[in-house]
Amino acid sequence: MMQIKVSMTLAEVMDAYPAMAREFERRGLDYCCGGRRTLGDACVLVGIDPDETVAELTSAVVIDSALPVWATMSVEALVDHLEATHHRYLWGEMPRVTALIDKIVTVHGARHPELRDVAACFVRVRADLEPHMLREERVLFPMIRELAASTELPTFHCGSLRDPITVMLGEHDAVGHLLAELHRLTNGYTPPADGCASYAACFAAMAELEADTHLHIHKENNVLFPLVVRLEDERAPVGR
Repeated sequence: MMQIKVSMTLAEVMDAYPAMAREFERRGLDYCCGGRRTLGDACVLVGIDPDETVAELTSAVVIDSALPVWATMSVEALVDHLEATHHRYLWGEMPRVTALIDKIVTVHGARHPELRDVAACFVRVRADLEPHMLREERVLFPMIRELAASTELPTFHCGSLRDPITVMLGEHDAVGHLLAELHRLTNGYTPPADGCASYAACFAAMAELEADTHLHIHKENNVLFPLVVRLEDERAPVGR
């Protein structure tokens, strides 16, 4: 069993102990776009004590020494998993959340004008995520599958897969910032005292979507993309 240390990156902790996701979310520790930060640096960034946090994480989470299935998948299997799990979830859930937001804006917007900002922010989240997922499904993921199936380095229109991966990383950062803004606008997805059942359902759905997207981005940034870069290097001609 790996001991959690302040010198570990958030990505390393997540890969070993995926149950940490909820604890990281609760403390505002960004393990997806900020996964390369050490636990100590991430704690300092959000103003919490690193040593106390390590102690709390160790005692609060039942640690399973087995790696999650997705952490040991092949490149092809991981791409399939991302599409079947996180992409499918978002394609189905984002329209549902939009409908819920529209409903509570109509009913509660006069008393809670901040809902207009929530609605506008979620529109931007969808506007970023939907074309991003299409580019992955139609362009990047097929190229990754081709690379994995080849014994030599294929010729891609983009040259190295590092180029589209860099674009994806930048888009992940942008979505991460939007989700942080949505979190702020909703006071951590806490519905007001006069909120109806739809209000509570909407905020709960947004909280779940944020958590799922954080894990989704972590799997791509910190697991899939490094595997792809390493595989591309292995397929490259000697002396390249």
